[in-house]
Order: sequence, then C-alpha cells, then structure tokens
Amino acid sequence: MADSLQTAASEVEDPLLNRSLGELGMVRGVSRSGQVKVALPIPNYPLVEELNGRLGVAGASHIEYEIMDDEARAALMDAARKGAAPGIGEPGSRTRVITVASGKGGVGKSSVTTNLAVSLVGKGHSVGVIDADIWGFSIPKMLGVTHQPVVIEQTIIPPVAHGVKAMSMDYFVGEDTAVIWRGPMLHKAIEQFLKEVWWDGPDFLLVDMPPGTGDVSISLSQFLPRAQVLLVTTPQPTAKRVARRASLMAQKVNHDVIGIIENMSWFTADDGKSYRIFGEGGGQSLSDELDVPLMAQIPLILEMREGADAGAPVSIAAPGSEADAAFDAVAEAVIRRKPRVRTHQDLVIR
Repeated sequence: MADSLQTAASEVEDPLLNRSLGELGMVRGVSRSGQVKVALPIPNYPLVEELNGRLGVAGASHIEYEIMDDEARAALMDAARKGAAPGIGEPGSRTRVITVASGKGGVGKSSVTTNLAVSLVGKGHSVGVIDADIWGFSIPKMLGVTHQPVVIEQTIIPPVAHGVKAMSMDYFVGEDTAVIWRGPMLHKAIEQFLKEVWWDGPDFLLVDMPPGTGDVSISLSQFLPRAQVLLVTTPQPTAKRVARRASLMAQKVNHDVIGIIENMSWFTADDGKSYRIFGEGGGQSLSDELDVPLMAQIPLILEMREGADAGAPVSIAAPGSEADAAFDAVAEAVIRRKPRVRTHQDLVIR
C-alpha cells in the first residue's frame, strides 16, 4: 500500500506551481497507515486546503507538513523551471497577448477583461491577466481572488481564481493608498509583472489597459511588440470617438486591432422591452471605420454588476444569460483571430 500511495501522492499536482509533487520534490515520506509527509516551499502556504483535498483523493488518510529549507526551495524552483515555456514577450513564446483598451475610462474594460478571461478558461485554455490600470485596479475584486501573491526564490507566484492567474497593483498598496507614480516607476512595475511573475506560458495573457495612451501603453508596446488589441466602447458616439484614439496608438506601435466590443449596449427591463440607455451604433460605426469586426454587443444586466462586486464572473452569476452568451462569442472570435504574420521590408525569399 505504501508504494502505491507514494506513486499516487507523487502524481498529485501542486496547485501553486502546477507541477507534480514528485517533480518538485515535495513528497518526503509515506507510511503504511496512509500518512503522507509533504514539504511546503513557504510558511502560510495559501492553497493548503486545496492540496489537502487532492492528497485525500490520492488516498492519504493523514497529511503532515514541514517547511523547506533554502536549498530545497531553490531545488524546487529549478525543477519547476525545467521545460517551462519561454517567458512572455521572449523569442519562442506561444502566449497570445491581447490588450483590452478604450482610450477612456468608464466603458467597462475591466469587466470585459475578467469575463473574457473566464470564458477562455471555459474553452480549455490557460489564461493570465495583468491589471495594468495602475491607478484604477479592480481585476482581483472582480475575479474573486482570495489570497495574495507569494514569492519563492525571487519569483512572484500569482493567485488564481476561476482558473485565471492575475497580477495587479491591488496586492501591493493599502486600501486607502493612492498610487502617485511617474513614467520610470510605471515602466518598472509593468516589467516586473511580465518578467518576474510565474506565468508558465499561458495560451493567452489579457492586459486590462488604463485609460488613455500614456506611459503604461508605451511601456507595454516596448515589452510586447506583437500584442493584439481589443477596443471597448459604448454605443455612445463620444465614447466611440475616444476609443478610436486608442486604435491610432495601436497603429503607431504596430499592434493589431482584432476586434471591437460594444459594452452597455442595452438594458432589458422586467416588461421585456430593451432600452438603449447609452444610445446605439457606436460599436458598429467604429467597426466600419477601422474595418475590424464588431465581436459582440454586451447588454447591461443586474447580475453582471452584482457579480463584479462579489467576485463572480457572469458565467457563474448569470449562466446562459445574454451577457454570458456574448462573452462566449467574444472568446470564440478571439480564438479564431490568429496573430498576423509579420514581415520585414528588407527580407526577400527567392
């Protein structure tokens, strides 16, 4: 029994690093009575309850934990990095980076980013999100993140909620603290989010952009030269005009605008009638101007607003609703819209 339990426990995946406990050297002993001794990389390991459940399914009747020393911790991270995908933005990376932008605030970029990320996970993809709105961070709250990132050997391990890895300034500033940073500090923060975080080569990295076309946008264009862009607008003509400026920014840095999402398109009242509270036509007009598809029109629904406050994306708060179906359509459209093949004017194949 001890041998079979040793095998089963070693095959359990660590929920923090997504590698087997055997690969990471975390299983330290198994007894005939079903006791498993496991070495954790850090004190206050945030996912211990989830790890308990996985080990229980593997057959452990009792689990004893100890904390790794520095040498074992370094060996664990070396093992985790073996065979890891290239870092995001590095040569060979297969991660598709998609920035969600608008040029202005208040159109629902964070809501779109959160719900699109969860929809992509629902279609079997691994997804990370960077909350690049350094001043107006809201992704962790909307996703329902329950613990802080942890640091192992100078590597930041992001929390996961609904299958989505998420990094945000929200983890690093107090509740009543304003982020008052200038260009160099913003650039460094974005660099850390990209290069010092354990993303582990997700299929998609969504970036919730801040309003405007300032320092953060410029930094991201330098770090992620092959990013694709989703533009979010409301039906209102004024919002559409401002969103168009974000498309001009994308053109200047050679980012590919792959689609338009019109948010807050209508509200369906109890009488069954739909009301176009913010007007209509903005998304289609922007789509026509830029010659890119209008991927979806997202209606206003109460459950979506309540779910954002409660950390429940719309696929959980209102499954099967118009909004849920719209985000499902966006996810399908994003998956289909492959990155364009870039060429160099001096490269000629004979």
